[in-house]
Amino acid sequence: MVAALVMAPPANSASGPSKPKGQITMAANPAELDLIALPCFSGSFQATMTNTGQQAQFADMTLSAQEPITLSRDIFSSYLPAVDPDQPVSTPVEVRAPRDTPPGTYDVLLAMEKQTLRVPVRVQQPPAKGPGDNLALGEQAFASSTHGNFSVCGGVDGNKNHDQWDTHTGWNDATATVFPDNYGVRFPEPKRIDQVEVLTLDSAKSPAARFGLKDWDVQVLADGQWQTVAQVRGNTSGLATSRFAATTAEAVQIVIYASNDARYSRVMEMEVRGG
Repeated sequence: MVAALVMAPPANSASGPSKPKGQITMAANPAELDLIALPCFSGSFQATMTNTGQQAQFADMTLSAQEPITLSRDIFSSYLPAVDPDQPVSTPVEVRAPRDTPPGTYDVLLAMEKQTLRVPVRVQQPPAKGPGDNLALGEQAFASSTHGNFSVCGGVDGNKNHDQWDTHTGWNDATATVFPDNYGVRFPEPKRIDQVEVLTLDSAKSPAARFGLKDWDVQVLADGQWQTVAQVRGNTSGLATSRFAATTAEAVQIVIYASNDARYSRVMEMEVRGG
């Protein structure tokens, strides 16, 4: 469902034309969001402005969110041509809720001049994680660098669909041919863990043997010190599972020394488990 708002033309605009000067519509798609309160679970919508008038113009849309909800941007500015058919101009807006956000509905507001459009955001509590569950899911990810086409959270968002690589999910570093790289996740409190699964890029068009991770160490942060608990060398598979003696960790990372194309480090998903 798309929410849309028609901006009224200025008071001094000429009457008569079927498409008045300066008339703009605002829209949000989807018109409302459901969100889980975890650092790396986010929602998004497309904010759109459309000039339905007869004169091209520049327009500024401001975006704000009811605390503690955060947005990836607070302004959307664009040139809006006057063409027939009308030409929408859109931008993605990412929405996040911190872990301690109380469940409920929060407002995201799109505003232009004196008009506003409301996008309700329904926040839910995080699911409980028990023995055998993926402890990294939705938690705070970090990396040595992140390519501009990706989000650092793309490797812990639960999305394993390789068809959505580079569009909705996955992590890619930003330093071509430069190693090592690292990718990891921090826990809200120390966790007892004994397994790390790394799913690297592996699709019909981009097989792991050509584009996936090749060599890396698995490290845990315990008492403020990084310790190597497992190593993977010469990997050509899309999924590599490292098992090690159970340990209590504040964070987990993989330190990547090589990829099979010797260019980029690519993580589709990293999962961490414990007893």
